Amino acid sequence: MAARLDALDRALFDRIAAAPLPGTRSWPRLLSRAADHGLLWTGTAALLGAVGGRTGRRAALRGLGALALASATANTVAKHATRRPRPLLDSVPHARRLLRQPVTTSFPSGHSASAAAFATGVAIESPLLGAAVAPLAAAVAFSRVHTGVHYPGDVLAGTALGAAAAAATLHWWPRSSAVPAPAAPARRPAPALPRGRGLSVVVNAGSGNGSPIAPGPEDTAETLRTLLPEADVRVCGPGDDLTELLTGAADRAARAGGALGVCGGDGSVNLAAALAVERAVPLAVFPGGTLNHFALDLGTATHQDTAEAVETGNAVGVDLALATDGTGQRVFVNTFSLGIYPELVHQREKLEKRLGKWPALAVALATLLPTAEPVTVHADGRTHRLWLLFAGNGVYEPAGVAPTRRAALADGRLDVRVVDGAAPLARTRLVAALLTGTLHRSRVYRTAHLRALHLDSLGDADRIAVDGESVPARGTLRLSKAHAALTVYRPQGPQSVS
Repeated sequence: MAARLDALDRALFDRIAAAPLPGTRSWPRLLSRAADHGLLWTGTAALLGAVGGRTGRRAALRGLGALALASATANTVAKHATRRPRPLLDSVPHARRLLRQPVTTSFPSGHSASAAAFATGVAIESPLLGAAVAPLAAAVAFSRVHTGVHYPGDVLAGTALGAAAAAATLHWWPRSSAVPAPAAPARRPAPALPRGRGLSVVVNAGSGNGSPIAPGPEDTAETLRTLLPEADVRVCGPGDDLTELLTGAADRAARAGGALGVCGGDGSVNLAAALAVERAVPLAVFPGGTLNHFALDLGTATHQDTAEAVETGNAVGVDLALATDGTGQRVFVNTFSLGIYPELVHQREKLEKRLGKWPALAVALATLLPTAEPVTVHADGRTHRLWLLFAGNGVYEPAGVAPTRRAALADGRLDVRVVDGAAPLARTRLVAALLTGTLHRSRVYRTAHLRALHLDSLGDADRIAVDGESVPARGTLRLSKAHAALTVYRPQGPQSVS
């Protein structure tokens, strides 16, 4: 049977390698070279991130993650396990020029594995974007046979490996859900503001991915003015103070008996939420950041969603979480952390104006992780060494390293997750648990659902992160909840029932 399959594989190779192609015959060679070292897929990911919004960015990140996993498996494990010779390159003259150097291992095709991994990873997040990328991935796989460097069987094996690698990413990073969390209580009195009358909105120009292809802040402001023509919409530019503009907007909203609106990422929403509670006005969240966790959990995925809720007066009450230390009190609508993450964010923020957000994050990771040490904090008269203390405003799903969504937005609980830095070989066990997706079962990882958490001293932890923003901290720390303290507009839907 093996001999017959090998003979069939060779026969198919001869036919494909010699088959005439429409147009220029050099495109398979050029496409194959473009896919070297993942360059084609890195460029495709950049394009998806620029024009595809949040879904495109998630699709690009999952695609690149799947590619990295497939490439490592194909090139460092599978090829050395099989050692199958490449096709007879003399029968395809341009194949030697393509390879540039002698390579004897053919099975499986690493290029095909990478192509299938990226396309499948994109499709997991967005079937539409996956369908757009799939023909390019298929063309790369075909080019590996037509240029004479792989048998069809190598390509099929690589494709299967790549698809499996993409599916494996779900073990570490579950697919996001489009279903909003059920905010309780389901309804909260809020003024209906037809055409946006009484709504004061600030658009943060500093939020989002900064892509020149994505809509700019002025375009976003114009969109909001079209949706809500009587709203007061202002843009916070590079030289403006966001806190000052939001404070002024909150004051105008309070005088008008209206609402405060914010268009930006989770950091902008954080500032606006605190002001809305102080001024006793509802909050309207228009997604405009990179990830928009709060807006998506709330169910306001588009500007149109929020505009409809504002005009009809549909609103709910959601919890506001509080972090109080020696420097004062801060709110968070999503997450809090101390340990390695605040320092990582701090390092990224130093670099992102020059490099951009994602390259800055990569450099910060490479710089920080090799030398990072756990922080020492004190609670209940005991000393604790922690890699990370995470607290979610509400219980997040799933357990483990990649919490992605909340089961509710007003459950009165903090989702506390701790990575212990004092256990023997804690760093090694942490990395192993992360790689195997078993962090939620690791002895270096602990979880609890609490109403409040108190630390006697932050010790040598001098920074905390609230909603992704790194800030200085000192002294004692108390995390608590203000149950259903924030009134926020939300579209009416099946989840919004009493």
